Order: sequence, then structure tokens, then C-alpha cells
Amino acid sequence: MLDRFRRWACPDLAIDLGTVNTLVALPGEGIVVNEPSVVALQKGTRRVLGQGTAVGKVARQMLGRTPDSIVAARPMQDGVITDFELCEAMLKYFIAKASRRMRGMRPRVVIAVPAGITPVERRAVFNSAERAGAGRVYVISEPKAACIGAGLPIAEPMASMICDIGGGTTEVAVMSLADVVAGTSLKVAGDEMDRAVADYIKRHYSLKIGTQTAEQLKIDLGSAYPLEQELTGEVRGLDTISGVPRKAMVTSEEIREALLEPLGRIIGGVKDVVEQCDPELVSDLVDNGLVLTGGGALLRGVDALLNEQLGIPVRVIDDPLTTVVRGTAICVEHLNHWRDSLDGGDD
Repeated sequence: MLDRFRRWACPDLAIDLGTVNTLVALPGEGIVVNEPSVVALQKGTRRVLGQGTAVGKVARQMLGRTPDSIVAARPMQDGVITDFELCEAMLKYFIAKASRRMRGMRPRVVIAVPAGITPVERRAVFNSAERAGAGRVYVISEPKAACIGAGLPIAEPMASMICDIGGGTTEVAVMSLADVVAGTSLKVAGDEMDRAVADYIKRHYSLKIGTQTAEQLKIDLGSAYPLEQELTGEVRGLDTISGVPRKAMVTSEEIREALLEPLGRIIGGVKDVVEQCDPELVSDLVDNGLVLTGGGALLRGVDALLNEQLGIPVRVIDDPLTTVVRGTAICVEHLNHWRDSLDGGDD
């Protein structure tokens, strides 16, 4: 009865603390926050603009467009916290936005983090969340949360394989009997693809473009596998030779070429994980295949490319952007059941 009252007065939160986007879910209500992991602050100070409200969508609109007096920055890089104060301010804003709580109560929080973070980086997550207003804090690895969110039978004695291509990291794991049998955390994902596109445009067209423009090119024209009908689009940037604005026409074949290197590293990571598995688990993968989640799973033809390279079935989960936070929310909703498999810090 007491626990039921506490959940009503101060609901627990599930947080996918991503490099590009942070998502927060409430048990029974679904996702209540889905915003960019960006904070805007006054240059030379640690003061967040707008009385602490220049966070998320508001701050992202400022990226690359701020005067010298304002800085819009990401507190996360490659899936880990690089600026503790900004991360704390960001989490404080998102927790306050997501939670309803009686005075003096702090929500229990489960946070999804990359599997490959160090103990120091993990401790930074606990400290930032606690200072931001969380009560009891637990963390879960992103691949495990993604498997749960995808509805894979991870508790069974068979291989379930996930590849979560996020913004800062790509998480690859094979799970059996509710634990990770083999896995890796690659620091190559959506951000690296954006940089690859920007570098390609600069080399081949002498145009300097921002990462947001590169990301939009990836979304509009990008593919990992030849398309039935190739696409063409316009890109605008600064001519590196004349120093004046210019535009050019770019094809999907060119963007695919730009993405070859980061995609090749992801494929290499997936193959390495498969090679770590026992033959019995590998035989399971022939039937069960690989499930793709994360924003990178939305890249056209990435499932076809992996299928060709691995020779096993590959499918993209429905709504891949929210798979991790949905799995984290299931853990929150059944916290007593999952508590032993979560990292509770000093427990």
C-alpha cells in the first residue's frame, strides 16, 4: 500500500540519456519527454539561458546560429557525459518536466547507458541524476534495454541479437538467459555518419556545411544499399575557395559512398560479436537473426546491407527511436522483478 502511494505521489521515471536525444517515460503513460540533448548558456558562465529553460528543442534551434555571447552545447559525447554541470542542468529540466511529485519526494529513476562506459563514467551518471533531483538511481545497459523494448525472448536459453545504432554509439549484443553473452560498444554511429557526409561534401564540392545540414542530407538522401530509384537533392554551404555561399546538387549514390566507412566499421563490430559466440548460439542466429534499433536503423537499406554481409535475417523494429526507453520503462514498471539485474550504484 505504501509503495502504491509513493508511485502515485511521485512516479518512477525511465530515461534514455542519449548523445543526440533524451527520452523520458512514465509507467502507464508512455514517453512524456523526447527532446535533443542540448543546453544553451551564457558564454563565460555556467548559467543556462531563459532561467534554466534553454534546454532541448529550444537550445537545439540555436546550434550553429548563436552570437558570440551564447553557447549551445551538448553535455554528452559518444554516449558519455563530458560536461557534468550541463548534464545536471539538462536532467534537472527534463525530470521536472516529466514528473509530478509531492513536495519533498524524489522519483526513483532507471537510466539507460552504453554498455561500454567505464566505472568513472557510470558514477558520473549517478551523481548527475542525483544532483538533478532523482532519488534512488539505477542504470541499465542500452543493449539490454533495447532487447526488452523490442520484445525479444532474452530470458530463454537461446540467442537474441540486437544492434542499436544511436547518435554517439552503436551497441551490439547477443543475449541468452537474461544476460549478455557477447557484445561491443562502438563509438561510431549517427554523429560519425554526419561527419562523414560533411567531409565528403567538403572534399568533392569544396562546400563547408554544418553537422545539422549533413544530418538532413543523410535523412533525405542517405542509404546503405542501392535504391530502386536513386535520389537527388540540393545542398547549400560556404564555398571554401571563393568564401561565398553556394549550392550544389548531390545524389543518393554520393551520400551512400560517404557512409561506406562508418557503416563498414559497424558491420565489422557486428561480425566480431558473432565470432565471440559459441556455435550453438550462432546456430540460433541463423533462425532468429538480428534486430536493428536506434535512429541509425532508419537509414534506407541498412537491414539489406547487414543481411547481405552476415547471411542471417535482419529486421528493423517498429519505432526504433524509442526502443531503448520503452525497454527501460518496462524495467521501471516492474522494478521489483528487474532490480537485481540493474546497477544500483553502491548496492
